[in-house]
Amino acid sequence: MKKVFATLTVIAMLNFGSVALVNAQDAPEATEAQTEQVVENEAAQEEPAAEVVEAEQPAEEVGIHQTLKQKFIEGGAGFMGLTLLTLIFGLALCIERIIYLSLSKTNTKKLLADVEAALDKGGIEAAKDVCRNTRGPVASIFYQGLLHYDEGIDVVERTVSSYGGVQLGLLEKNLSWITLFIAIAPSLGFLGTIIGMIEAFDKIQQVGDISATVVAGGIKVALLTTLLGLVIAVVLQLFYNYILSLVEGLVNEMEDSSISLLDLVIKYDAKQKAAA
Repeated sequence: MKKVFATLTVIAMLNFGSVALVNAQDAPEATEAQTEQVVENEAAQEEPAAEVVEAEQPAEEVGIHQTLKQKFIEGGAGFMGLTLLTLIFGLALCIERIIYLSLSKTNTKKLLADVEAALDKGGIEAAKDVCRNTRGPVASIFYQGLLHYDEGIDVVERTVSSYGGVQLGLLEKNLSWITLFIAIAPSLGFLGTIIGMIEAFDKIQQVGDISATVVAGGIKVALLTTLLGLVIAVVLQLFYNYILSLVEGLVNEMEDSSISLLDLVIKYDAKQKAAA
């Protein structure tokens, strides 16, 4: 009986040892399989992210300059180029006027004080030297008025008024060309629109069927040329209004300073007569 029990015990121990050995051998394989599965899952999660980065990269590379260039080509080089020329010439004239008007500004209070001091110390000739050495339309008007002092106060007043009109014409020089470019830009855009619509209908006639693909090309060209013309007109109009504000400010200074000059001349003339 003891031998049977001992035999059963040995057999049970051998079976347990074999099962444990099999489990020990299968465990690394399972661990390796789990590791491979985790790596595959991580790679699968990283692949969409890489695809998203690759998909977003071209969008970042396409800038505003490239987009404008593409739209310019799509709108047609002919009318888009002509419309763009109106912007170039119009901006050139606007910049020239802004520089000229900015340089024409004069400190009228200082000029009047210097002229008054020159009249008290050196008379008309000294006052003319002050005006001759001062830049701007106000100083030019003063000089022309003082130049005719010997002919009488009435002549000085008429001279100041007349030469003020001359200076106003110089201030408003080239403004008519700017208004011309403001009108031409949208007109060229609308002309491109009409031509684009005609091309669209020609394609429809050739194909013999109205399809979105055929019509879209001509309409796109039409809208792009119109858009460019309107944008150019708006930009030039803003510059034009700013230039007009500068001209109005200078004209007001010319009128106020001319009245002050006449007062100084009348005062000086009265002193001269009293001294005589």
